[in-house]
Amino acid sequence: MSTQAAKPVRRITVPQIAARKGGEPIVSLTSYHAHTAAIVDRYADFILVGDSLGMVMHGMDSTVGVPLDLMIMHGRAVVRGTQRALVVVDMPFGSYEESPAMAFRNAAKVMKETQCGAVKLEGGRRMADTIRFLTERGIPVMAHIGLTPQTSHVMGGFKTQGRDEESWPSHIADARAVAEAGAFALVVEGVVEPLAREITKAVSIPTIGIGASAECDGQILVLEDMLGLNPRPPKFVKVYGALGDMIETAVRSYAEEVKSRTFPSEEQVYR
Repeated sequence: MSTQAAKPVRRITVPQIAARKGGEPIVSLTSYHAHTAAIVDRYADFILVGDSLGMVMHGMDSTVGVPLDLMIMHGRAVVRGTQRALVVVDMPFGSYEESPAMAFRNAAKVMKETQCGAVKLEGGRRMADTIRFLTERGIPVMAHIGLTPQTSHVMGGFKTQGRDEESWPSHIADARAVAEAGAFALVVEGVVEPLAREITKAVSIPTIGIGASAECDGQILVLEDMLGLNPRPPKFVKVYGALGDMIETAVRSYAEEVKSRTFPSEEQVYR
């Protein structure tokens, strides 16, 4: 019998993700707790602890109300549940916009308390100075442009970006600014396919699409959306499972057994 110990699993690193530009597509999903993260970990290159948890887990109307401590709590759980995927934690609204110094304090807190590998923040040119400030001080940053949910109130809702070709230069300038500032990857959300193609060509870092077509270097979806747990998923989401229906069927069966007194007895369960 072999006495060789199994090699420890090594996490995917920020440089490894950055090196995937133009290569094998990058796979990503969100996750917010240890058990689902452990499953996603087997297939994803990076896992995003997204502030979307405010809506899909806590019933909020938008991501704006998500506090930093909530992100840290869920970030810890995901890191505990994973071994190989890079874990990226969203910086929630109000935790980084005021100044680069504020952003650094809060990003450092997130990384220290969760042991994640990087943070993500929304915004293009307006956040370039902050991204540069963070990356120069050792905090890896994933950027996010296009449809930015934290500023959806300003945008007038969750609307596809880039339908008007005259707006393309602004989005491309945003992408170039965050890449030049030191972001290692770029989430591109809710933009038309030709614009996603142009953004991907314009930057030297990987683009991660969400509702931005297969023209990006990788894809990310909200786990609850693709599993069928969201009764109103975004139009661009392909639903790969029907967990909502499965959970309802299981709960209904349980309730019927309890009411009919056919629920297993202790003797049956523990024998």
